[in-house]
Amino acid sequence: MKNKAIYIKCIVVAAFSLLFASCKKFIKEELVTTLTEEYYKTDAGLEDLVKSAYAPLQWKFTGEQSYAMSNFGTDEFREGDQFNNVRYNDYDANLNSNDAFVDAMWTNHYAGIRRCNQGVEMISAFDDPASLTLGTQAKKDIRIAELKALRAFYYFQLLQQMGGVPLVLTVPVQPQYEFPRASEADVYAQIITDLRAAANPLPWRYTGADRGRATKAMAYHYLAKVYLTRGSAVTEQRGQKSTDMDSAIYFANEVIANSGHALEADFGNLFSAAYPDGTIAPLGQVGAPPQSSKAKIDANNASNEIIFAAQFSSNLNLAGSNNQTHLFYPTQYDAGMPGMTRDFFNGRPFRRLRPTDYSIDIFDKINDSRFFKTFQTVFYRNVASNNGLPVFTAANAPNPSLVGLPRVMLGDTAALFIVNPIDRPLLTSQIAAMRYYSVFTRYKQTTTGGAITSDYNGNKYLSMIKFSDPIRLTNTNNEARGIRNGTYARLAETYLIMAEAYGRKGDYPNALNYVNVLRRRAAYKANEARSPQIWQFMGGPNNLNNTEATNLATADLFTTNAPSELYPPSVTSTPDRFIHFMLNERTRELCGEFYRWEDLVRTETLFERTKLYNADISPSFAQYHKRRPIPYLQIIAQQIDGKPMSPDQIAQYQNPGY
Repeated sequence: MKNKAIYIKCIVVAAFSLLFASCKKFIKEELVTTLTEEYYKTDAGLEDLVKSAYAPLQWKFTGEQSYAMSNFGTDEFREGDQFNNVRYNDYDANLNSNDAFVDAMWTNHYAGIRRCNQGVEMISAFDDPASLTLGTQAKKDIRIAELKALRAFYYFQLLQQMGGVPLVLTVPVQPQYEFPRASEADVYAQIITDLRAAANPLPWRYTGADRGRATKAMAYHYLAKVYLTRGSAVTEQRGQKSTDMDSAIYFANEVIANSGHALEADFGNLFSAAYPDGTIAPLGQVGAPPQSSKAKIDANNASNEIIFAAQFSSNLNLAGSNNQTHLFYPTQYDAGMPGMTRDFFNGRPFRRLRPTDYSIDIFDKINDSRFFKTFQTVFYRNVASNNGLPVFTAANAPNPSLVGLPRVMLGDTAALFIVNPIDRPLLTSQIAAMRYYSVFTRYKQTTTGGAITSDYNGNKYLSMIKFSDPIRLTNTNNEARGIRNGTYARLAETYLIMAEAYGRKGDYPNALNYVNVLRRRAAYKANEARSPQIWQFMGGPNNLNNTEATNLATADLFTTNAPSELYPPSVTSTPDRFIHFMLNERTRELCGEFYRWEDLVRTETLFERTKLYNADISPSFAQYHKRRPIPYLQIIAQQIDGKPMSPDQIAQYQNPGY
């Protein structure tokens, strides 16, 4: 049990080899070997202590915990055919207090909290007017504010997953074995206190070398989100107050109006490394498969829309596990698709999860560009050799000059995923007449009026491309370590927080104003290139007109049972439809961006929506799964009045159902 006391207390010194091996930008990239406690009583040591408090931000993006604890077990994603961690999607008996991800989240976040606590105490006590970094109270206040913002952030992450957790706000002088769980209300209150205290000394944002630090914009964004989360409770007791929505609106508006952060002009600019850089070869001409560039990843990372992100290094000698989220979403394009082999552009396909029908159907694919900027529907031939690839014959060549040539040239479309609606199934004869090597049709039938089937399955499905990282750390196709930063907050979410808070107050016109800022951006612009599927298979117009007018949201979408919103059968009132409408808007804007499980828990809709929209959910899924279990190692180390907990005390300490 002594080890467990250290486990939650956490020793700071051990963090630094990780810190300098994996972070970048404001964290100086140099290796530190031997450190002692005395080092952290110097101004340089205290600066490094503050920087070490950022290192736990990376954990979420460095492994499969990213999607398992955020996107699995929700309405947005289900299992691919090479799935791991299925306990998080099926909610089976393997999701218990011995779970490795739950344990790692606990230790990682309390490690961050421990560093924050030590930094606040040591910087407060530091007194050296000659210090260039901490010589004035104003400079000390900025670093203390950073640490309080980070402490609040770590507690908010734990709170959303596990409910009330121990509040540890000081560094224990002796080994400590008693860590009683605080109520959710008390944890919310502490988070709000820390964020409010942090906001004033901090600048709105940083650019250049200090990008990545906590800022006033970060603190205010999370204040808005925390107030919205607390105030979303209907049946649960989170300490919610009648003023929570007003507070959410105030702080969200501060970020939108005063932070200097701005939305990207094009939604796709946030993830543009996934799009081809060059011109794809026309029919019958040899081209080259698409490639990307580090410059595009750097531009994505530097977007002024991003408010807060975990920083990752592109220096091979200093990198750690790095961001691996790009691995989990690609379909198996490197097998079962002639003309395709594994490459950097399309990524390494772990095939862990695929979008549900809900995630595909909730987009207006004709008017809203976000669908085709979120999911990949085309694969371009990247195999150079023509050996074994189908060629044009006299019977199917578009013109005689193509007879004997491959039906698809290098750089041209080798595989097409057709996203037709169910009321527009394609005939198998139409599909067979297409020249592509592989066609995967969402809905097809052999004869008109016949049975409708689909080519989509756990192995061949739409790949989400938001986290695509075509560069990575080395030039081997199996390289897992990406260089994309891990985004925690971007301004588009601030707009959605603002909209939902207004709607929860019954002010639907203002709610729609903020939703429609994002919908205007998402609309196709005049002359913007778009997928030909829109007019070939979806019934959309064959033109390049601006779709802003047809993409705007109106109150009819939630004051009536609008078919486009796929409302659950139990949702019948305008206030309830509005909440589900906002969940739909969050999918259209934020699909896959590691918010969904928390969103459904926050809105008390996890059980209903997941059961309705996720075909893989098992009968073992229950209401109590709205909380993760408290780790077993924490429980067996916990004492009460100097004694190990009794079975009854253990049951009270653990979340219900576990």
